[in-house]
Amino acid sequence: MNATRNWIVIVLAIAMVGSPAAAADKEGVSCTIYNGGYGVVRETRNLVIDKGGVVKFKDVASRIDATTVHFKSITDPKAKLLEQNYQYDLVSADKLLKKYIDSKIEVVCEGKTYSGSLLSFDTRQIVLREASGGIVMVQRPDNVRDIRFSALPGGLLTRPTLVWLVATEKPGKHLAEVTYQTSGVSWHAEYVAVLNGDDTALGLTGWVSFQNNSGKTYTDAKLKFIAGDVRRIQTSRPALAGAWSMKKRGSGSSAPMVEKAFFEYHMYTLPRPSTVADSEIKQLEMFAPAKGVKVNKRYLYNPLGSFRWNYGSRYTDRSYGASGVSKKVNVFIEFENSKDNNLGIPLPAGKVRVYKQDPDDEALEFIGEERIDHTPKDEELSLRIGNAFDIVGERKQTNFRVESGRHWIQETIEIKVRNHKKEAVTVRCKEPLYRWVNWSITAKSHEYKKLDSRTIAFDVKVEPDKEAKVTYTVDYTW
Repeated sequence: MNATRNWIVIVLAIAMVGSPAAAADKEGVSCTIYNGGYGVVRETRNLVIDKGGVVKFKDVASRIDATTVHFKSITDPKAKLLEQNYQYDLVSADKLLKKYIDSKIEVVCEGKTYSGSLLSFDTRQIVLREASGGIVMVQRPDNVRDIRFSALPGGLLTRPTLVWLVATEKPGKHLAEVTYQTSGVSWHAEYVAVLNGDDTALGLTGWVSFQNNSGKTYTDAKLKFIAGDVRRIQTSRPALAGAWSMKKRGSGSSAPMVEKAFFEYHMYTLPRPSTVADSEIKQLEMFAPAKGVKVNKRYLYNPLGSFRWNYGSRYTDRSYGASGVSKKVNVFIEFENSKDNNLGIPLPAGKVRVYKQDPDDEALEFIGEERIDHTPKDEELSLRIGNAFDIVGERKQTNFRVESGRHWIQETIEIKVRNHKKEAVTVRCKEPLYRWVNWSITAKSHEYKKLDSRTIAFDVKVEPDKEAKVTYTVDYTW
């Protein structure tokens, strides 16, 4: 065995190869995208490594996290990666000018071209020494049309590049497997729900919206999407020049994704390869449309919102809780994510947009939206989609007493709900008991439900064009 080890320097760019010829050589790429705005790219490709030579593979993803790169030669499992350099000193006009100090350039202006050795430059002007020895100062803003260079100077790159130092005893053609993380890729779920005519059922479709701002196009890639809260330690990385923005929207085919549990998360796999261009949003169908999902429409009057007692003090001020009272009655659409309800699938976090058909022209009209968290099967979803136009609430304090010596507060609340609709409705009136932790209801007009240690609710039926009134008295002691 030859004791001399071959040291090969590989300049690697993570390119997305997906041509028929590449597929025949078992080359390919797959991307697993996470909710947190990053992804894992796995690429298998053929590399020709000459003995002692340099192999340049340009077009690495510009937002790659170089600290996560893993290289494996399938051809030579003993090959070792000894050193890695990440080069991202990309070409820009000012970097080219800096490289051309004391070298000849041409500056094309309106009606005239200047030629000479570059002495200096800034944002306002370019200073040249002409062949005759004269000094020319060319103003840059609104004047310079073009700057011409004889060649690209060494040391500048047109794309970010990884430079690897690899030791192998089998120079030549290698089938290599590369894995790395990149930022600039993200996905989220988008749902469209369509209510039926009497608001008792809906149809639900789900889409994956995949946004690629990683600085790279992924061609014929196998795509996977992980739904869940994956812990990741955030570290700083070199800032790269350039900006990324949405430019166009792609559309997916009708083939739904394959879902499965994966560790403590859920994985959604597209069953076909797909190409995602840089700065593109692509939408892919997540699951086959669900039909006939039974729903309940709920009305909630929550006049104080999240107003609650805070730990540390009692509230003996009569006016506490009297301001900021809302008259709005919220509308919720609620349904169970179960197989018996024609659903029963894990639903990743995302936005649910709700529509309803206008019976006059059969057009779908938008009626509200809500954002849901990751929701497993057999859990209930409650979508707040707006406020009822024809239902109005009113809340006021009708009695208040405080006796500090007895450590006692008594408060009486009156709630009115007016229904201007043509049908009866049931409205839940939610009340926070905010003055102190120890409380008891001593009088009430309706039965209540205890939602938690500091919140009660009254379910009140209100007839068409009628008003319902709820009163209760609560005693606080300490």
